[in-house]
Amino acid sequence: MEELIDRTKDVTEVNLMPPLVWAYVGDSVYELYIRTKLVNITKLNPHKLHIESIKYVKAGAQAKILSEIYDKLTIQEQEIVRRARNAENHHLPKNASSRDYMYSTAFEGLIGYLYLTKQDKRLKEILELI
Repeated sequence: MEELIDRTKDVTEVNLMPPLVWAYVGDSVYELYIRTKLVNITKLNPHKLHIESIKYVKAGAQAKILSEIYDKLTIQEQEIVRRARNAENHHLPKNASSRDYMYSTAFEGLIGYLYLTKQDKRLKEILELI
C-alpha cells in the first residue's frame, strides 16, 4: 500500500531543518499514536479520550518518558535529543516548568526526526517502550 503521507525530504534535508520543526511534526505524530492507542484499548467517549490522552501528551509526561528511555537511545538519537532540547524557543510554557518544556520538546523532536527520516521501525520500537 502506498504511503498515506508523502515524506519526500531526504535525510540531509531533514538534518538541516531547525529542531523545532522536528518537534512540530513529532508533537502530531505522538498525539496521533496516543489517541489511536486509547481508541484501540478503551471504549471511552471523545471527551474522556481527550482527558486520558492529556496524561500522556503534556510536557511533564513527555519529559519523564524521555528520561526513562534515554539510555536505550543510540548515540545519534541522543544527539537529536540534545539538538532539540537546546533549540531556542521563545514560547513560555503555561502548565509546565521550563525544564519539562525543554525535555518534552526534545522528545517531540526525536519522534519528528525519526518520522521525517522514515525510520518507522525504530519509531515504532521507541513508541512501544512507552
